[in-house]
Amino acid sequence: MRFEHTYPFDPSYGYSLDRLLTVEPPEEPEDFEPFWLDRYDRALGVEPSPDIRPSSMTHPRFRVHDLEYASTEGFRIRGWFLTPLLRPPRRGLILGHGYGGIDRPPRDLPLEDAAYLVPCFRGIGLSRRPPISENPIWHVLHDIHLRDRYILGGCVDDIWTGVSALIRLFPDLAGHLGYLGISFGGGLGAMALAWDPRLARGHLNVPSFGHQPLRLTLPTIGSGAAVQTFAREHGGMPDALRYFDSALAARHIRQPMHIAAARFDPAVAPPGQFAVYNAIPGDKTLFVLEAGHFDYPDRNRQEAELIEELGDFLAPL
Repeated sequence: MRFEHTYPFDPSYGYSLDRLLTVEPPEEPEDFEPFWLDRYDRALGVEPSPDIRPSSMTHPRFRVHDLEYASTEGFRIRGWFLTPLLRPPRRGLILGHGYGGIDRPPRDLPLEDAAYLVPCFRGIGLSRRPPISENPIWHVLHDIHLRDRYILGGCVDDIWTGVSALIRLFPDLAGHLGYLGISFGGGLGAMALAWDPRLARGHLNVPSFGHQPLRLTLPTIGSGAAVQTFAREHGGMPDALRYFDSALAARHIRQPMHIAAARFDPAVAPPGQFAVYNAIPGDKTLFVLEAGHFDYPDRNRQEAELIEELGDFLAPL
């Protein structure tokens, strides 16, 4: 795709759609699966003790509650919990936000009969906690050299403990749960869905962290640029990043998946997004966006089409 822009690089990176559909994930560390399964088991051992209270925020179709629950490493995760105004929920969805954070629940939601758990990931927004910076260019570097403490792993834990919290709040929704994540939350979602059978379906919109070695070679802005600078200044890609690769995680996803991937994106390079889609071995649907992290003429139309398509995709939950 070609758009007028002021970036000093081409956010399509010269990739045609056909070429994007051939990008494969990098080589997987030998202990990739045991690392993540151990992490998942530890998260399942956390009692989330969710607490919900009426919120001052409103939504035209949902009752909004302020939410708090326990995650790993003693983190208290805060956000919102939405339930339908006119009926009991028939399914539950966890929403993962982008690296810009989130200051209120989204308005455009694909299902009217779902409960939505909307966490702020650790260190960000309502879940901010010093010394973690909520600025993406610093947040993404927090403990990046320590595989077992890297902030991205903790954020994945926040999804898993969020699933546990949702089940505590509405036990009858177990078996009817899905995940929707965008950008930062999309990459985290691939890492979470790969190991959590409690999530029956997933949607990832312009997912980040795909194909980390390739991602470090492509000019970009935002958190990706921060990781590139860190790698240049510290002798190359930190070994820990090999384990936090959403395309590698996608190889282990077994649920039906819906991916929205962009052909032009200055913040999350399209080859990394498509590496996530390409790696999913089973039932998957691709929605091709003209651009991501960029305003373009057809953006509203594409976003409306995507919401409608997601309603159909999530209906079997």
